[in-house]
Amino acid sequence: MRKFLEYWPAMLAMVLVSLPALQTWADEVTSEQTTVESSTAEAGEESEATEEAVEQNKVRLAYLKIQGELPESPGQMSFFGDLGIDLRKTILRLDKAAQDKKIAGVVLEIRPMRIPRGKLNELRAAIARIRAAGKKVHAVMESARGTQYLLAAACDEIVMPEAGVILLPGVRAEFSYLKDMLDMLGLEADMMHVGAYKGAAEPLTRNSMSEPVRINRTAMVDDLFDQLVSTVAADRQLKIDEVRAIVDRGLLTTTEAKKAGLIDRIAYADEYRAQLTKQYQADDLVYVVNYGKKDIDTDFSGPMGMIKLFQAMVGSGSGGKKSKGAKVAIIYAVGPIMSGKSESNAWGSSTIGSETIVEALEEAANDKDVKAIVLRINSPGGSALASDLIWRATQALDIPIVASMGDVAASGGYYIAMGADQIIAEPGTITGSIGVVGGKIVFGGLYKKIGMSTDVISRGENSGLFSSTEKFSQSERKVVRQMMQDIYRLFTSKAAKGRKMPLEKLESLAGGQIYTGRDANRNGLVDELGTLKDAVQAAKQLAGLEADEEVDLMILPEPENPLESFFGADLEAEREAKILGAVMHLAPELGEPLRRAVQWQQVMREPVTLMMPFWVEIK
Repeated sequence: MRKFLEYWPAMLAMVLVSLPALQTWADEVTSEQTTVESSTAEAGEESEATEEAVEQNKVRLAYLKIQGELPESPGQMSFFGDLGIDLRKTILRLDKAAQDKKIAGVVLEIRPMRIPRGKLNELRAAIARIRAAGKKVHAVMESARGTQYLLAAACDEIVMPEAGVILLPGVRAEFSYLKDMLDMLGLEADMMHVGAYKGAAEPLTRNSMSEPVRINRTAMVDDLFDQLVSTVAADRQLKIDEVRAIVDRGLLTTTEAKKAGLIDRIAYADEYRAQLTKQYQADDLVYVVNYGKKDIDTDFSGPMGMIKLFQAMVGSGSGGKKSKGAKVAIIYAVGPIMSGKSESNAWGSSTIGSETIVEALEEAANDKDVKAIVLRINSPGGSALASDLIWRATQALDIPIVASMGDVAASGGYYIAMGADQIIAEPGTITGSIGVVGGKIVFGGLYKKIGMSTDVISRGENSGLFSSTEKFSQSERKVVRQMMQDIYRLFTSKAAKGRKMPLEKLESLAGGQIYTGRDANRNGLVDELGTLKDAVQAAKQLAGLEADEEVDLMILPEPENPLESFFGADLEAEREAKILGAVMHLAPELGEPLRRAVQWQQVMREPVTLMMPFWVEIK
């Protein structure tokens, strides 16, 4: 009620202005839902049945689409409640299908995806849980590429139409370098690093990899390639040499793929549905389309319609009952690490604010029902100071903490994990990168190109430490390097203590070297390989709870209410987002580099960073 009173004048004004658009949106959603219902009804969707229908052998298959990036976050609030498709909600829907006695099996329509190895492992594990429950999972694809195929390979059978193709060309890591472009613009990156393998600044200072960095990254690619080959061989019951030959070829038609054992059937969607009807010996085969997806109530008519709309817009009115039993808190740390509050913008870039994460840790620890915390990390690192503040918060709390690593938890991302009681990584997590990088971008050359000059009056030998017009002087470089070495010493000593490892051994694994989760597990930088679900189980065990004891999950940080961000919007940031959004629309292939460039710009506001070479794309 307090939220309603706080926001109602602003909401009323916004609703009156946008009422036609809201009604159009509601009509579109309602129409879309009706289409789904009618199509499933034609295919045998269950209704309030006659006795004759009950006697039929009706088989229900959950039907889910897997596509896009599946962002990893605590959730997304919109003006109409908790919407959107992300990794957590997708996993919940798959797990629901595994336990639903009305569901006989699952059909996954796997569309083009852009998910790294960490998310892939989470989805594969969820599919394994469905199969362990005695239900078959059927993968349906038009074409397949990379992780798309690896996800399908986890299923019982794979079906594609005869015109489809499979692209499985191995592993390719692409690293972007900007030095030549900076030279053309008159910009110079004056950077320093501690650790021979610390290549985070190389994209700005070189046009190719240094030899130590090349050796380390080659080892990472070799392990990812070995995981690819061994996974396909195990899933499809093929020999390693057979899979290597398939990968070396790279591109196969469905006919060739079936002959090679990569897929099971060649069929169109309607043909396959008829085949499944026979396979399940069903009189009536029902596809439960969008299984487990949250329904949206778009009926705002009647005297209560406006109240219901307001409740939806402030995120209230769910009516769900909160259990008073034991809880495990899952705290999401997603994005580069910065000081202050976490931030996100309209085009998909987000940062981890040390203040936000520390507050989330304290909120969880202060809840008497929370017995353990899982810190879910998907971060290439960032500010050294912010990383250390988050690490300290994990040490100050008297509650078990398990770090769960997603796609990447490296450099500062590893720093905030190393204080946990236990670290669990995905096999393909990119982690490690224990090293330090710092410096600045010098604009003096650009100013000369555009006819701009500067004049300086200064006092203090090192007054130009972070001047944007000149490189570091010898004296300035000395003090910056000393600070970086001190931070590196803190990093390695705290990591050695957290890992219960001699400092000499830890230092042999540091120096900026990056690892897959599997290699990090082998050398002791992480404790186990597993998923977020495994991390929750480990947290329960550390808290002294029974393995099969039901716990509620407390998801933090809480999503920002859209009204708060709407009325407190940074107009300059909104303009930047619109410009970048327009560029991404015209040239989608620039989307990810643009996001990375903005994140790099944000992180480099800090004098010293713990950042992995995150301009890396594994294909």
